[in-house]
Amino acid sequence: MNVLLIGSGGREHALAWKLSQSPMLTAFYAAPGNPGIAEVATCVPVDVTDHTAVVALCRDKAIDLVVVGPEAPLVAGLGDDLRAVGIKVFGPSAAAAELEGSKGFTKDLCAEYGIPTAAFGRFDNAADAAAYVRGVGAPIVVKADGLAAGKGVTVAMTLEEALAAVDECFSGSFGVAGEEVVVEEFLTGEEVSAFYLCDARTALPFGSAQDHKRVGEGDTGPNTGGMGAYSPAPAMTPEIEARVLNEIIEPTLRGMAAMGRPFSGVLFAGLMLTDEGPKLIEYNVRFGDPETQVLMMRLKDDLLVLLSAAADGQLAHMSARWRDEAALTVVFAAEGYPAAPRKGTEIRGLEKAAGDGVRVFHAGTALKDGRLVANGGRVLNVTAAGRTVGEAAAKAYAAVDAIDWPGGFCRRDIGWRAIARERGQA
Repeated sequence: MNVLLIGSGGREHALAWKLSQSPMLTAFYAAPGNPGIAEVATCVPVDVTDHTAVVALCRDKAIDLVVVGPEAPLVAGLGDDLRAVGIKVFGPSAAAAELEGSKGFTKDLCAEYGIPTAAFGRFDNAADAAAYVRGVGAPIVVKADGLAAGKGVTVAMTLEEALAAVDECFSGSFGVAGEEVVVEEFLTGEEVSAFYLCDARTALPFGSAQDHKRVGEGDTGPNTGGMGAYSPAPAMTPEIEARVLNEIIEPTLRGMAAMGRPFSGVLFAGLMLTDEGPKLIEYNVRFGDPETQVLMMRLKDDLLVLLSAAADGQLAHMSARWRDEAALTVVFAAEGYPAAPRKGTEIRGLEKAAGDGVRVFHAGTALKDGRLVANGGRVLNVTAAGRTVGEAAAKAYAAVDAIDWPGGFCRRDIGWRAIARERGQA
């Protein structure tokens, strides 16, 4: 098969690394890709917001399958435009991608189909949202309705913080994403990420992970796109997984089909495991970042076979097998992240970091005059596998320490909850 991967981040590098191992692969392209992806695929500098150019590339390279990594092209309808000319795509239609494109849409779906989630209100003006916040009180969660690049969500512990978050959304800080706001009940419990390959009818469980969204150790400081992750999530027991599938994922697929928006692609469920059972926090319609990096380290099977089966509506005949090992990734970020990451600093020593069970995925790098430099906020994903989360963490941090990059920083406590559990069981 000739395959085109859309995207340029650490998630896409991890997908590219795994896809490149498939015996089914004939030719492999990425648009636009990054220096790490370029080691396993031919990178093409195409503007992925120009759907006509992407279609032309697919025709020129006789592409058999397009795998779309980020959410923005999916919400913008890239999958629809490719399918309209007969090109097979892994990823949902724009109508189905509204599960991520509009938090309010997802909450309404939950209400209509009895999917457990936090109590909520939807608002298109600051006055009504503020009145709701005052009526419910804190702690409370305020979310910009649309895509806000991993931002736009405030877990407010005080009334003042919640009201400030409402004002921030309606002041235009998040552009059109903040024109509507969802205000939610604050849920308590343990948060996990669960993934499902879907073909509109069948949902195939595709692993679990837990990530660290806050920039500071001990899970403190501003939210980020994710500072690290590990898999599997210890809290995701077989019993919980069965409940999530039966109570959340399958009703979602049935509801989306009934609404004329059949969902095909990967459904990434952010879950809170409460005393009442699992509840949906939000959906993403693409693989997580940095969760994908740890999933790909553990996946035994041929990723290309699985993604192609999802695109063909053949998941009922498929299964996914996982290595018994744990995997953990540490995000090596540029100084100043998440507010104002410093770009252009040189990175050396990646060859010293790689080793048995260790991979360094490029998330925000560029080549400049033959030098590898930082070109984003989250720059490298240093990823390792081990018999336990603790062993994987030790290998990942040893690899971090082998990299020569004074302009970078990372959290030193990724996986701390799972490691504490392991030590308690010892």
